[in-house]
This record gives sequence, structure tokens and C-alpha cells, in this order.
Amino acid sequence: MDNERAWFVRRVVLSVLLLVFVAVPLYPELFGLDEVTPFTQLAAFRPQGLVVLLVLALLMLVRRGWRIAATLLAALALVGTALTVPRQFSHARQAPAGSRVLTVMVANVLGGGAHAADVAQVIRDRKPDLVSLPEAQVDVREEIRAQLQDQQYKGFTVQPSRAAPSATSVLVSAALGDVTFASEPGTTFGNIVVTGGNLGAIRLIAYHGYPPLPDAVTTWKHDLQKVRQWCTEEPPTVVAGDFNATVDHADFRQALGGYCRSVGPSVGDGLQGTWPADQPVVLRTQIDHVVVSRRFEPGRFTTYPVQGTDHRAVVATVALLP
Repeated sequence: MDNERAWFVRRVVLSVLLLVFVAVPLYPELFGLDEVTPFTQLAAFRPQGLVVLLVLALLMLVRRGWRIAATLLAALALVGTALTVPRQFSHARQAPAGSRVLTVMVANVLGGGAHAADVAQVIRDRKPDLVSLPEAQVDVREEIRAQLQDQQYKGFTVQPSRAAPSATSVLVSAALGDVTFASEPGTTFGNIVVTGGNLGAIRLIAYHGYPPLPDAVTTWKHDLQKVRQWCTEEPPTVVAGDFNATVDHADFRQALGGYCRSVGPSVGDGLQGTWPADQPVVLRTQIDHVVVSRRFEPGRFTTYPVQGTDHRAVVATVALLP
């Protein structure tokens, strides 16, 4: 009996250790490791990790000696799944009567590698009020604009350094009137703030966050703090771009706080991966977002393929509440 009890205790201890070992890469923020490589990067693919974990737990149930560990792992996977499911099963509310609806698009053009014709086609089809173009230099922006035929768009570009990824461009529909373009300090890549014209109090921002490379997680975090600043400010705000972060990143959630929300997860499209677009659907994650402050009601969210880039284009509709 003592021997059996000792083996049972060992199995429990080993099972708990295995649970912790698995939980660290899935939920590094619980252990204070969410800003440490490789956990920062792995967190972006948490939904896929939960699926793998659940399958592993089910397979382990076959072996009697592994059933304690299997139960603990399955419980972790099921709790994680329960927290993730709302991203896919939330529903958009109908825009209230009298609200102003805006259509916003994001297309990371990979430094000009994207086919301008594909980007222009989405613009012609959806007629967005604003198009955020991370990694688009002036020549790329103008190549896209030239293909819009009779649709009138104004363009503006900010490029802090000679590197193409630092460039951020916008195309703004002439329907918004005589808008003003500006860039605010505080981000590594270019950002563009669009105000005035027919926007009234609304502020539209094109943004490109620095990627969480192994040697640049601090820079990535710093750029997200700028998003938090925009979200906490008074004007009704839309921030659109390549955030290089997902809702599974604690820093992204903290940037949004209780002030902003990402349209995709808010309307049941939070598992539509936008990167890497050249990989199967199950291996993609959503790092391209349209983020809105509390005065906006999220609406439709759709992604589109664009040849020549590793990002899918994103188009979202949002309604400013009266």
C-alpha cells in the first residue's frame, strides 16, 4: 500500500510539473515571462497551441499511468478554449439609427512587394474611407492610387528612416473633405493622424507597430504604449494597421485597456488570421487590426488575399454612436 501511495504521489507531482511546463509557453503572462523571448512570440499562436494540447491530453488518457497528467492538461486546454471561443462566436450589433458608419482598410504591402492591383481592387470593391498602408513608400502609395480610376483618394506618407518597413502611408477618400495629416512622435515606424474635414471630432490613425523580434521586445512594447495613449484620449478614435500583436499578448490587451477594442474579436472574427498569409489557415494569427475607442460600435470585419505580401488585407466597418 505504501509503495502504491508513493507512486501515486510521484505521478501527482510529475503531472503538476508537466502542467506548469506546458502552461508557461501558453500563458507566459501568468509567470511574468510574456516579454521574454521566445514566449512573446509563442503567445501569438495560443489558439493553435490549445488545440494541440487538447489532442495530446486525449491521447494520454489511453495510458492509465498518464491519466492524472492528461486530466490536468485537458482542464487547461478547456479553460483556455472557453476564454478564446468568444472571439469566434460574438456578434456585431446593428448600427443605431443616426450613427455615422465608416469603412476602414488595412493592407501591409511588405515594402512594395504586394501587387498594387490586388490592393486597388479591394479598395474599388469596398470603397473605404481610409486605407492604412504599412510599409508603403510614396511610390507604392501612388502606384495603388493610380489604379483607382475615377475614385478620388488623397495620399500621405511618413518614413522615419530609409528602411522601407518604416514607411507608413494612407489613402483617404475625398468624401472626407479637406482633412489634415500629421505624425506624432512615440513610435518606431511612421504613424499618421488624420483629422479635420468632414470627420468632425473623429480621429483616424494609421499605425505600424514594431515586431517583437528576439532583440526588440522592448521596442515592440514601447510602440504599444503609444496605442494606449491614443485610446485613453478624448476624441473618438480609430487606429488601423499592422500591430504585430494579437489579443493573446498581454501588452496588446493592456494597450486597449477598457478604452478600445479590436473589431475582429468583437464581432466573431477574431480567429481570422491575417499573418503569415502564405501559410495554411490554421497556422495564421491576427496581427492586423482596426481598433476603435468606446464611442464606436464595431461592425463587419473581412479579410482579403493580396499577392506578393505575407499579410491579408483587412476591411472593417465601424459606427460612431450618436
